[in-house]
Amino acid sequence: MGSFHTIKNNVLVGSGLINGKFTVDARLSRLTSDGYIDRAGSNLKSFYLSGAYFGKKSFVRLNVFSGIEKTYQAWNGVPEALLKTNRTYNEFTYDNQTDNYQQDNYQLLSSHQLSRNWTFNFNLHYTKGRGYFEEYKPKQNLSDYGLLPVVIGGVTIDTTTLIRRKWLDNDFYGTVFSFDYDSFKKLKVNIGGGWNKYTGKHFGEVIWARFASNSNIRTRYYEDDASKTDLNFYAKAYYQLTEQLNVFADAQFRKVNYDFYGIGSLGQNTQQQAALRFFNPKLGLNYQINEHHSAYASFSVAHREPNRDDYTQSTIQSRPKAEGLQDWEAGYRYQSGKLALNVNGYYMNYRDQLVLTGKLNDVGSPTRTNAGKSYRSGIEVEGAFQFTKTLTLNANATFSRNKIKTFTAYYDNYDVYDALGRPTQTQATFNNTDISFSPNVIAGGQLLWKPVTNLELGWLAKYVGKQYLDNTQDENRKLTSYFTNDIRAIYSIKPKFVKEINLSLLLNNVFNRLYESNGYTFSYTSEDSLLLKIITIHKPDLTSWRQ
Repeated sequence: MGSFHTIKNNVLVGSGLINGKFTVDARLSRLTSDGYIDRAGSNLKSFYLSGAYFGKKSFVRLNVFSGIEKTYQAWNGVPEALLKTNRTYNEFTYDNQTDNYQQDNYQLLSSHQLSRNWTFNFNLHYTKGRGYFEEYKPKQNLSDYGLLPVVIGGVTIDTTTLIRRKWLDNDFYGTVFSFDYDSFKKLKVNIGGGWNKYTGKHFGEVIWARFASNSNIRTRYYEDDASKTDLNFYAKAYYQLTEQLNVFADAQFRKVNYDFYGIGSLGQNTQQQAALRFFNPKLGLNYQINEHHSAYASFSVAHREPNRDDYTQSTIQSRPKAEGLQDWEAGYRYQSGKLALNVNGYYMNYRDQLVLTGKLNDVGSPTRTNAGKSYRSGIEVEGAFQFTKTLTLNANATFSRNKIKTFTAYYDNYDVYDALGRPTQTQATFNNTDISFSPNVIAGGQLLWKPVTNLELGWLAKYVGKQYLDNTQDENRKLTSYFTNDIRAIYSIKPKFVKEINLSLLLNNVFNRLYESNGYTFSYTSEDSLLLKIITIHKPDLTSWRQ
């Protein structure tokens, strides 16, 4: 239990090994909180049930787990102007402005030893998800919901206040398999793949309206279905060249198919298909210099496909391309006695990185577009030092540069409108700007002290450098840096009647540092002046597990 009436409780039971072959485990969990933001309460419940069989050469496990959540909406954030006077402000006041979702998961996991050198792993999975979020919406155009104007006493009414629900009903299922080879000498090989399919139904309902027009109960004002099929095959090899040097190589082929059909929430026709193919290789080596020193290096290629909104809120002509990434890394490790140190350098070269620019596509939606050339480079350092048997320091830091070489931002111009009644757009080009939400410095540390055998006291510190809310690197659109400190105490006892009892106390942000860890911004022009609106979101006390 803790601040904001936060309570987390669970019950776990386990059978242990029955007859040397079977185990059964179960858990019930609940998490509730009023939240930091006004009315941003949450109520999460879940259960987990698992049974397993252990044979001489085979292993089979069945997992069934499910969770349900109800969270009051607070995703519009706190306007910047209110941060000093009302940091917990929430503009939503409708009593059921909530997000509701349930997800059920079924997994069958198995492994079979084919021979001394070969093992076969085969898994099946199915996930069922469904839920909705409910919204109170004033001044809505009846035409946006497929409704006719209402005429009362000779007066034509074409807007209404209403309550709507936007639904998601999805299924995700597939298989993952692999063959593992171990020579028990120098060579290890892993060959496998997977086939997975996602189908999602998205639809909206008006459940109440002040002027209902020609609507009927449960009528769907939009219905947008989609499916995604993901097929991949891979091979991995690890080879010990010498006592000091080993090499590894990966190669993955991946094929992704999208199918969209129906009418989206903006009234657009979402009928589209897309097929993408990716080849993702990786090559690396590890060198053990001596007992205390080692070094490594690797090169890999990765791709990321556009998401559903990138397709449904665009057309075939305007939709973005997939991201490509080349990742170069090299590092050094040291460990001896009381000191451990790891230094890693990286350079991530992006091609067609997906970013928001503010530009509207050909259906009037602000979707992500490809930024062209961009990169992330930096050094990661982590280490630990044991001063005494009871006092240990752990620390880590990342120093980086995260740049888009050329970025064009688009702003709505509310002085000039197009033929469809939409504001036109103006643009500005920026060079060598920071990638949004990418601080150049991140650091953390833990000072752990054990004054007595069963007690550990910890001082936990974290620093996050400033972050820009968009890719223009404008000082007026940023989250300032922040430094927080927590104190943690853990007391453990091992009585005879149970294995262990842990009592823990965590004091968050002991210096009451007011800070923001997330936010969003948008800009527009009016009367030839560039205007800026920033919405910031304070770090929430709890976040939904579904996110």
